[in-house]
Amino acid sequence: MAIKIALLGLGTVGSGVLKIIKNNKKKIRQTSGEEIIIEKALVRNPEKHRNLANEVMLTTDFDSILQDPEIKIVVELIGGLHPAKEYITAAINAGKNVVTANKDLMATFGSELINLAASKKCDLMYDASVAGGIPILRTLATSYSSDIISEIQGIINGTTNYILSQMGEKGLSYEEALKNAQELGFAEADPTNDVTGKDAAYKIVILSKFAFGTKISIDDFTIQGINNLKDFDIKQAQKLGYVIKLIGIAKNINGKLFVEVAPCLLPENAIMAHIKNELNALQIKSQSLGTAVFTGPGAGSSATANSVMSDVITEIKNVVKKTTGQPFSNFSHVMQLTSSEDVKYSYYLSFEAEETLFDLCKLLSDLEIPVREIKQVQSRIVVVTENISRQQLQDLAIQDQYLKASYKILQ
Repeated sequence: MAIKIALLGLGTVGSGVLKIIKNNKKKIRQTSGEEIIIEKALVRNPEKHRNLANEVMLTTDFDSILQDPEIKIVVELIGGLHPAKEYITAAINAGKNVVTANKDLMATFGSELINLAASKKCDLMYDASVAGGIPILRTLATSYSSDIISEIQGIINGTTNYILSQMGEKGLSYEEALKNAQELGFAEADPTNDVTGKDAAYKIVILSKFAFGTKISIDDFTIQGINNLKDFDIKQAQKLGYVIKLIGIAKNINGKLFVEVAPCLLPENAIMAHIKNELNALQIKSQSLGTAVFTGPGAGSSATANSVMSDVITEIKNVVKKTTGQPFSNFSHVMQLTSSEDVKYSYYLSFEAEETLFDLCKLLSDLEIPVREIKQVQSRIVVVTENISRQQLQDLAIQDQYLKASYKILQ
């Protein structure tokens, strides 16, 4: 028996899927129990992909995929919210199972699409939507199915990790590092979603659902990117024994969920501090397993395509066994989000030195912000605090116009 699938999009990941199916045909047949045939690939411009015309039938007509009863699985790889949402909705309504790598879509409309798939008894899988080549969602749904997770934090955007690695190790400016990332294909021509933290925020939304069973949106938590990060702060962090990384965090604090995406200082001997360039990493703390770290490529043709194919093979098995329609993760648990008083961390602060050390120390004392270290460096004053609440930090930002940078310190 052969299972026919259709690809929506033949870009970086789509071409990677084609390559894996072509090169690993024997193993795929053994592991899935069936032969996979890519019946059609939806493309915007067939001429652009004419070199693949001998491998797959190219089409610009989505309806031809919908109306083909032999196509059992649709693999959405076009990205973005629209028309991806409409394509997936139509495919599910037509009784087809879906695999997607679309983090933006699943973070924004995931609940709606998951409910639709369940009602139509179709599979909807999206392991490749987070951390590319790291099978983290499947791991959370299976290996942690009986465990209680207390915290998940990760480097989940390869573009920003590459930029920060280059700034920290080679002394490049933000602009120079971004240009290099774009030339090497690690950053888009428009890197806004990456450098502002929005891409990582979409991923932490999905991770929070799998780790804690709680539905949130990117409007529910603080998102801070690296686009305003200065060379000075990276160098000062290094002198203090830290490395700056863009970290997505979801953490259970006294029964409430704390979620954030922001640049953070990590001790230079921490495992996550050694994750460099375009690599991703996720650290999970749980009741039974303790601390576990997963690392690997967060993007790229082969890495992401491998995760896509894992979902495809799982769906093929379900199609054959007639067990489609089960949710990727059925863990559900309602948690309130933390308030600004619930969360306490140590912070790295950087001020313009137009105010005196005396005035700054007095203000910090008035706000009951304990100081671990304070020093003046050129035209800046650098402060490392003991644990303080976000509310205290917000009060400081309101009252001190000279505060230019504040970054959480993770231990």
